[in-house]
Amino acid sequence: MDTFLCYKSGKSTKALVTGGSGGIGGATVRILRALGIDVYFTYNRSSEAAAALSKETGAHAVKCDVSKESDVEALKKAVGTVDYLVLNAGVSSFDQLQDITLDKWNGIIGVNLTGAYLCAKAFATGMIYEKFGRIVAVSSMWGAHGSSCEAHYAASKGGLEAFIKSLAKELGPSGITCNAVAPGFILTKMNAALDAQAVEEIVSETPVGRAGSPEDVAGGIAFLLSDAASFITGTVLTIDGGLTV
Repeated sequence: MDTFLCYKSGKSTKALVTGGSGGIGGATVRILRALGIDVYFTYNRSSEAAAALSKETGAHAVKCDVSKESDVEALKKAVGTVDYLVLNAGVSSFDQLQDITLDKWNGIIGVNLTGAYLCAKAFATGMIYEKFGRIVAVSSMWGAHGSSCEAHYAASKGGLEAFIKSLAKELGPSGITCNAVAPGFILTKMNAALDAQAVEEIVSETPVGRAGSPEDVAGGIAFLLSDAASFITGTVLTIDGGLTV
């Protein structure tokens, strides 16, 4: 396992996972720690979950609202440079267009897209200096396909995918790969409000016949951070069990 990720000879490796206290974020923290990576992760409101994950894995928890530039600047000072950056922090909301207030729109875009921009900007400088880096953003199947009653969420994820592809072109000459994963229906708190019938319907439409787990997504993230993916950049890896085929 210790050769799975691309280690820089003679130097320790460090990762930052934003939104690390949630389902996909937590699974990513665990797999990176299992690979021997020094992991920092952010949380905003979930202090108890963050403390538990830190105790379980030995990863470092840092409170940060990624939509605020001042918070991200403080995060940069606390963490320093990183080799691996996972832009996972995200929020969602289920609203018809007429019910999406400007504050709600800005809240979704602020975390999901502006937060990714702020964190990438903060940590890419060190990667450029080192001529090495891996950036993976967590998008959604709705980023490419759109979603009824989630226009704000889908827009944020579609923008995130365009952002990461742009970074791939810009940062590639500096030895930095930039990719995204697009999860399908994953059993996380974000989808906990769905009733059993809705879950059953989604699963019935998924070719592999089950819902995804946070570990399914974390495995894809780990792959894109690995040496095996060193010639992959600007791509969106769909992890949805075939739901969008």
